[in-house]
Amino acid sequence: MISAIQDTNPAAALISSLNANSNSASNTKTTAADTEDRFLKLLVTQMRNQDPLNPMDNAQVTSQLAQLSTVTGIDKLNATLQALSDSMSLGQSLSATSMIGHGVLISGSSITLNDGKAIAGIELTQPADSVKVLIQDVAGNLISTLQMGPQKAGVTALAWDGQTDAGTPAVNGTYKFSVEAILDGNKVDANALTFGMVNAVTPGVNGATLDVGTAGSVAMSAVKQII
Repeated sequence: MISAIQDTNPAAALISSLNANSNSASNTKTTAADTEDRFLKLLVTQMRNQDPLNPMDNAQVTSQLAQLSTVTGIDKLNATLQALSDSMSLGQSLSATSMIGHGVLISGSSITLNDGKAIAGIELTQPADSVKVLIQDVAGNLISTLQMGPQKAGVTALAWDGQTDAGTPAVNGTYKFSVEAILDGNKVDANALTFGMVNAVTPGVNGATLDVGTAGSVAMSAVKQII
């Protein structure tokens, strides 16, 4: 006697099999052609072993073929999205090369003085009535205070001429600085931004990475302003 197995859903079995394979350590990439071939083999096996007294109806076959179309359609969509993502990453990397040789402001609290010139930046979440920058030496001693007055919300670049509060020039080197901002007598969130030159661009699966000298490697999304 031939066993009736027409209620077996080959699409469900195939999807379950694919999910099990994707979770195993020996998982291999399944193409749309592989998926379709395996599905059709299961469908043919099901039809061969159906109960001749209670054969599959057209609605069953149509439903299972529709599931096959869904599975292969998703596979093709994933391939298209991956190709689009790769293209966007490449385009971002090519666009980022135009930043080589330019200065950028990124999150950081260091400021480098060289022959009386130093550049840094501040980032305010909202406007401030008064903003001041406090510069300290490596020992943590306050050596210079920059009064920047009222500032708008956003990113603002600043320059330091190397003069200390005592009226003497500071020596070349790297210093630390912090930002204090006040609005209507209350503190405003303020972030210190360090300056660096873009030396190189490295493409990656998550987008381009910028080599910003002593500031290290940073993602393009980390750049607050290009100077």
